[in-house]
Amino acid sequence: MIWIPITVAAAALQVARNAAQRSIMGGAGPWGATLVRFLFGLPFATVFAVVAWLVTPAVVPHATPLFWLACAAGAALQMGATAAQLTAMHRSTFALGTAMQQSGLIFALAWGALFFGDKVGPVTWLGALVASGGLAALTWPRGEVVMRRGALTAGLGAGAMFAMSANCFRQASLAFDPAHAAVSALVTVMVVQAIQTVALTGYLAWRNPDALKAVVAAWRQSLGAGFCGAAASGLWFTAMALSPVGPVRAVGVVEMPIAAIAGRRLFKERLSWTQIAAGAVTAVGVAMAALG
Repeated sequence: MIWIPITVAAAALQVARNAAQRSIMGGAGPWGATLVRFLFGLPFATVFAVVAWLVTPAVVPHATPLFWLACAAGAALQMGATAAQLTAMHRSTFALGTAMQQSGLIFALAWGALFFGDKVGPVTWLGALVASGGLAALTWPRGEVVMRRGALTAGLGAGAMFAMSANCFRQASLAFDPAHAAVSALVTVMVVQAIQTVALTGYLAWRNPDALKAVVAAWRQSLGAGFCGAAASGLWFTAMALSPVGPVRAVGVVEMPIAAIAGRRLFKERLSWTQIAAGAVTAVGVAMAALG
């Protein structure tokens, strides 16, 4: 069960990364802020992987075609999911796009069971459904909801692709060296972030050089986001090497209350009583999914 505290630590670091990315969002735009987690995270991910390798001499690497395919597929799906989520937010609202993306929790269980042979019990499935409902209520926008054409498809597509990318990362970690989950996960993070850095930097250099310049100009803030992002990814991947993706994603929902606390302290944001109740329902679902 060590994957549970590892997941909680990953969620906390992810909140820190998101807060750092938010601070540079205005100048670099959404794609520039996305690049930050890869470009400035890659040096830290490389250091983490090298240190882990050196202190674990028993590692037997298996850089098979399956490993490279899973890394490339996961990297592409994660970037595609980000594009779909941004599209959903653009065609509806930020909150509604976030709510629809929560479908990834159910998709994570479904893809793992259908394509990768993951075995999860009925309590875990029920807990994931409860947690997903609580998350949707927590993030659903208050007042009138306006969704333009294609918003629902993009939002659910983002959830499905995020879930599949997580399953790909799990398969890559298991393929590299299943006997040493931490080293395998950190090497996978390094490879995936290298692929994403090259792809997204090339895209921005072609389509939006100004965003690329803004990312470079904000290098001081970006270093913090890069470190937290690389550390969070390393812990996420380690947890997913030790457990099926669905339960890990469910426990990772602890990010929401951590984000709420951070939002209140850093950005003076407040939650309504309805959102607090939805958070409590989500917590029950998380406990069921983790212990089921």
